[in-house]
Amino acid sequence: MTDPTSSSPDSAEDQSESTVPGNDSPVKKRPGFFKALFSLLGVMLLSVTVLGSLALGVYMLHLDGVIRAQFEGKRWSVPARVYARPLELFPGLPLKTAELAHELDLLRYRQVDRIEGPGTYIQNEGAVEVFLRGFAFWDGAERPRQIRVAFEEEKVAGLASLDGQDDPSLVRMEPIEIAVIYPDQQEDRVLVQRTEIPPVLVDTLLAMEDRNFYTHFGVDPRGVIRALMVNLKAGRTVQGASTLTQQLVKNYFLTSERSLRRKINEALMALLLEWHYSKDDLLEAYSNEIYLGQDGGRAIHGIGLASRFYFNRPLAELDLHHVALLVGLIRGPSSYDPRRRPERAKQRRALVLDVMVEQSLISQEDAEIAKQMPLDVAADPPRGGVTPYPAFLKLVQQQLKEDYKKEDLQSEGLQIFTTLDPQVQAIGENAIVNVLPNLEKKRRKTDELQGAAVVVNTQNGEVMAVVGDRDVRRAGFNRALDAQRSIGSLIKPLVYLTALEYPTLYTLATLLDDSRPIVHTSGGKRWEPQNYDKRFHGRVMLRDALAKSYNVPTVRLGLDLDVIQVVDTMRRLGIDQDLKPYPALLLGAVDLSPIEVAQMYEALASGGYHIPLRAIRDVTTSDGQPLQRYPLNVETVVAPGPAYLIIKAMQRVVEAGTAKAINNKIPEDMGIAGKTGTTDDYRDSWFAGFSGNRLAVVWVGRDDNKSTGLSGSTGALPVWIELMKDLNLQPLELASPADLDEVLIDPRSGLLADSGCRGAQKMPFLAGSAPKRMAPCSARYARAQQKKREEADYWARQNASTANQDTSSANQRSRGSGSADPMGDFFKRLLD
Repeated sequence: MTDPTSSSPDSAEDQSESTVPGNDSPVKKRPGFFKALFSLLGVMLLSVTVLGSLALGVYMLHLDGVIRAQFEGKRWSVPARVYARPLELFPGLPLKTAELAHELDLLRYRQVDRIEGPGTYIQNEGAVEVFLRGFAFWDGAERPRQIRVAFEEEKVAGLASLDGQDDPSLVRMEPIEIAVIYPDQQEDRVLVQRTEIPPVLVDTLLAMEDRNFYTHFGVDPRGVIRALMVNLKAGRTVQGASTLTQQLVKNYFLTSERSLRRKINEALMALLLEWHYSKDDLLEAYSNEIYLGQDGGRAIHGIGLASRFYFNRPLAELDLHHVALLVGLIRGPSSYDPRRRPERAKQRRALVLDVMVEQSLISQEDAEIAKQMPLDVAADPPRGGVTPYPAFLKLVQQQLKEDYKKEDLQSEGLQIFTTLDPQVQAIGENAIVNVLPNLEKKRRKTDELQGAAVVVNTQNGEVMAVVGDRDVRRAGFNRALDAQRSIGSLIKPLVYLTALEYPTLYTLATLLDDSRPIVHTSGGKRWEPQNYDKRFHGRVMLRDALAKSYNVPTVRLGLDLDVIQVVDTMRRLGIDQDLKPYPALLLGAVDLSPIEVAQMYEALASGGYHIPLRAIRDVTTSDGQPLQRYPLNVETVVAPGPAYLIIKAMQRVVEAGTAKAINNKIPEDMGIAGKTGTTDDYRDSWFAGFSGNRLAVVWVGRDDNKSTGLSGSTGALPVWIELMKDLNLQPLELASPADLDEVLIDPRSGLLADSGCRGAQKMPFLAGSAPKRMAPCSARYARAQQKKREEADYWARQNASTANQDTSSANQRSRGSGSADPMGDFFKRLLD
């Protein structure tokens, strides 16, 4: 019989006994203890795993959000790039062979013996052969093409295609980059697309940095093991295990901190990048992000900018030895800087070339040839943050502020196409730089004069050049835009224009009073304006008063008109200041900058149209999509008749007035019109003048506002002549208004003249405004006077005869004798 208290063998295996001290009775443990313990540990481990996985998942979701927000949104803060006008070539264009070669040099084209591809040219006698790069403009892309430009008599004689295409009638070259507007962190990039990266550069990059790039998923275990073995063998860290994707993560999202946490983040983010984006997307991003050097305060990022910075070439024009050096710089831009450490750079380049041979990318022969090549690093790379045109760039920035925020200009990679003409700018700079020392030499003083110049296309208001300092590269105080100086006699054309708008009262031949005036100002003070020569000239024609720049008749005329009307004329012509209508304003007691004077005179040069001056043509996105255009805006502010007359009067300033020195350097048939300006004590010297297509305003003075001893004719005018004589000018040919008459005028009297008047001149008059009376010098006047004398003599004789007869009759009556023959007396009187 089985004991009910006995256990089955199975249960006995699960039981054990122990003796409690002081008690001999056995104590039995609870069954399943270890099973429960292991179960608890399993639950805890599972919980930790689940919680860790959840935490990791949440963290990776966070990282994923960071990655996608930055990578799909604004990937980089890309600076805005500012370009000059593109040079358009067409038959008949006034252009010299040397000028085209200069333009190509500014574009970093290379002069060669044989055309090698885009960016090269050959200069022959009478022709230039060039392989143009092409460019994405706001209105479409210009493709690369090879052409021949023939020249004859300093003009483009013809364009011929050298690549099998039809001969072009017009070719637009790519514009010169003149400035970059950088982000606050001073990073700079030239963004490139994956398709723009040369295949040999891609292959070399992967051979040196990540050979398994197209097979791993962001982290390369084999690469880690290989690097570990190499480092163990060397006893130090000589090879990294980071993939190209991990390098992108480190450069783009993380810092250079060396920690386990950073390495974990780097690996996780690399996996996420590989999950979301294609290999080509990642390679393109890496190519634009990688750090490749330092230029002062500017960081060089990306292979696109590095190619320009080191070699002055776009990526597409790199040769094999350039590619090897560029890729070699990735591991240590400072260590292998070819400008500071050329020998180390050559060694690094040789190593890269050896790897290229090892990976069968190039032949051993090609590698040896490349090793023998010079580093070929540009001696004058584009300097970051330093523009060769600081004065013009400031004008561009002023106009951009009206439409764009600062952060947009510093981060969106905008392309800004301006109106700057580098050829005109160079001429303007040379005029300032060369003439000012000559002026100082004559006065036996040096480094005291400053100058500014603005050149405008009169046909569309585009600013072609701005010079704001005699040190033309200095980016400090810009006198062309910021110097508010008294304009002196530059205001006189506006006074006379105001008068000519009343043709029934004033014409070019109207005689003005040039005698001593006394003007009582609002403060009760007496103001006695004087002429420049300290003399008075009696009565002078309005046109001649302007040509000779007489002060006294100008003041008298302005007061007769009322100064407020002159102020209104200035406002119509584009001056947006709070001008006070004081009498002194009539002699230029108003402060304007050269750019404001240019705006005012542009309305005169254009024939009475207000055209806002503009320095920008178009703005596009980084990929060439149009954002904003700056169209031509035109408003009529002066009627055609008065506009025509004032230009004629300003041409007289050049023909026979204060600016006649122009005729020594510029042909008279150009019809230049302009006006000199001099302020009290010779503090400011001005000249503003224009041809049919160019307006230039020049100021010369001192920053301390002391006397220069120079008038407008002796200071600013020589600079203006030096500038304008080298420009491609068109004659100033005025279209006569329909209601215009031209009559011969005697300049002494302002009356009608004929061939009998010595020095008579033809002058224009609006219909019905010409004088009606003849000048005393005219033959017609003489005949009229003779006729008057004859008539006077006749009537004098008549009166005398009548008086004699009356006396005779009276005598007869007094004698009491009547007439014996009354009919005879009648016929006698009739004959008399």
